[in-house]
Amino acid sequence: MSVLKYITQLTNLPEVSVKNTISLLEEDCTIPFISRYRKERTGNLDEVQIADIVKFKEQFATLEKRKETILKALIEQEVLTPELEQKIKQSEDLTTLEDLYLPYKKSRKTKAEKARQNGLEPLAKMIMAQNTHDLDYTAQKFVNGDIQDVEEALEGARHIIAEWVNERTDFRNQIRYQLERFASITTKVIKSKKEDENAQKFRDYFDWNESLSRIPSHRLLAILRSESEGFIRIKIEIDDERVLDNMESRLIKSKGDCSQQIELAIADAYKRLLFPSLSNEALQNAKAKADDAAITVFAKNLKQLLLGSPLGEKRVLAIDPGFRTGCKIVCLDEQGNLKHNETIYPHPPKNDFTGAIKKISTLSEAYRIEAIAIGNGTASRETESLIRKIRFKNDMQVFVVSEAGASIYSASKIARDEFPNYDVTVRGAVSIGRRLQDPLAELVKIEPKSIGVGQYQHDVDQTKLKQELDRVVESCVNAVGVNINTASKSLLSYVSGIGEKMAENIVNYRSEKGAFSSRKDILNVPRLGNKVFEQGAGFLRIKDGDNPLDDSSVHPESYRIVEQMAKDLNKTVKDLIGNTTLIKQIILKNYIKKDIGLPTLEDIVKELEKPGLDIREEAKVFTFNQNIKTIDDLQEGQLLPGIVNNVTNFGAFVDIGIKESGLIHISNLSDGYVSDVNEYVHLHQQVIVKVLEVDKSRKRIQLKLHK
Repeated sequence: MSVLKYITQLTNLPEVSVKNTISLLEEDCTIPFISRYRKERTGNLDEVQIADIVKFKEQFATLEKRKETILKALIEQEVLTPELEQKIKQSEDLTTLEDLYLPYKKSRKTKAEKARQNGLEPLAKMIMAQNTHDLDYTAQKFVNGDIQDVEEALEGARHIIAEWVNERTDFRNQIRYQLERFASITTKVIKSKKEDENAQKFRDYFDWNESLSRIPSHRLLAILRSESEGFIRIKIEIDDERVLDNMESRLIKSKGDCSQQIELAIADAYKRLLFPSLSNEALQNAKAKADDAAITVFAKNLKQLLLGSPLGEKRVLAIDPGFRTGCKIVCLDEQGNLKHNETIYPHPPKNDFTGAIKKISTLSEAYRIEAIAIGNGTASRETESLIRKIRFKNDMQVFVVSEAGASIYSASKIARDEFPNYDVTVRGAVSIGRRLQDPLAELVKIEPKSIGVGQYQHDVDQTKLKQELDRVVESCVNAVGVNINTASKSLLSYVSGIGEKMAENIVNYRSEKGAFSSRKDILNVPRLGNKVFEQGAGFLRIKDGDNPLDDSSVHPESYRIVEQMAKDLNKTVKDLIGNTTLIKQIILKNYIKKDIGLPTLEDIVKELEKPGLDIREEAKVFTFNQNIKTIDDLQEGQLLPGIVNNVTNFGAFVDIGIKESGLIHISNLSDGYVSDVNEYVHLHQQVIVKVLEVDKSRKRIQLKLHK
């Protein structure tokens, strides 16, 4: 099977689209570049479809590599037949492939292998033929120095038969079907751990039973975590008798001594070989599906977080609040550069309330501050209350900003390189301020899974998680575009075709030569060749540069088309930009060429209408209920403003201005049935919620979305 046929079958995408996309990928083109600038070749595939092609292309390569390894091993064993070779080459998945290889990768230490070495395989064949009338007499012939008696001979023969049963693909697939359709997962608490304080968060699963095929991803991951931490035991169950009866009906021809031996061998094969292996396989498959679901949730949340509303280029005073250690204050200019830092102590134990107000007022005037960012951690509400008591001379926007991952950044090499002369508290406050100015530019400096907007992210397949989250970050960065003259190395590294080393070269070149004045200048960066330029140029922006198109998503390869459009209207390119009246006069079909069709031309026209338009919404001020400071202030029935700070498959968590976030269970998002949480709420959405229940002992808050 070819890679083209393999991917087309799995995706149901047009063959020509898949073929051209594979070709582009083999030319080292990136997903953002292909989806944005090669629409004619792909048939307008989006990033998700192209990512699927990438995934299945890699999956096919893994399958083919495994086939080569197996064929080589079988040749070395001198057991490869034309029929077996054909079956292996035609295999379309790893499970089928491994089943075919199973009979040939036995360990020499198996019970069956030992029985063969003792010469018992002929006896096993006689039993399977079921035409031996006096089995004891026949078995007696195999008693020798290594085999003490008839029973030992029969036992050895059964081990060989059990191995044959285990290797039968039809039996394995039958059990897989039963596990897939009818398996249940049962849990029991380990008695010695029942009262363990750490086990209490899993107490719902101390005695649990549920269909393995229907169990929600978050519950399965929670159960598996509880097992890994040693609090419960897990058991997978199906109707064993039903499976055994089916296997016996296929193997046993008549009643007799031979049939009894076959029954015993089947039971042994099932209990010792088949069920342990295949039930574990079923659990791993369920775990893989749960991983995929959790990773999908994390990816959606991360995308929403990265594309959070930016305040833009405004001067910000950022506060990392605290009690005993004080509140760290930093002042940032429009580009996020640190201009000043110090610490105030408005809260206990020092209670320098007046001094703190005076200091913030003074700094706000001195640095012409336009907005204040307050971290949402310890002492956040108290600090926000302090700020709102200050009478600023100018209108001051006050924002509470998520600190998730800020501590990771402040202790990272990136932060140390940026601020080698400042401690982690200053770096953390700077990060809070920059998150308000531009969430995307700041959050790319933190490992995505450390941002904390997923479910059980540390329990899922870490390789798959990293691949998906990196793809999301890359997608978001390229969707927004990057100012090459101000972007950090971290941000530049996610631009299509750039990478870490090239990003470092760009930053070093910028430091030595000054700002880039045109996209053409990018080619002067050491080791940045035409391929990298092709992949990345359309996503890099030059503000106030020589060519107005350099601050747009129009790719340099299409500049000539825009220039021709302007020329045909007797105007300049600058005249065209933003001029809807002129743009409407452009007849797109006049500019269709062999390599450029309507999809690209339509993208160009949209960009000319609103060049460099930020796809993100503007930041909006939000105020929590000032009377709610702790969980003790909550009462059932209250309506409260909140901000969605995490979305899962089972509901959404909402920050209502206290330490504990409340949960809107999926059943409380609407009066009707809800299949997808994301259809009702998204990360950072400002909502009104109703308090349904407050469990102070477990610090759990149940909420309902209020329309």
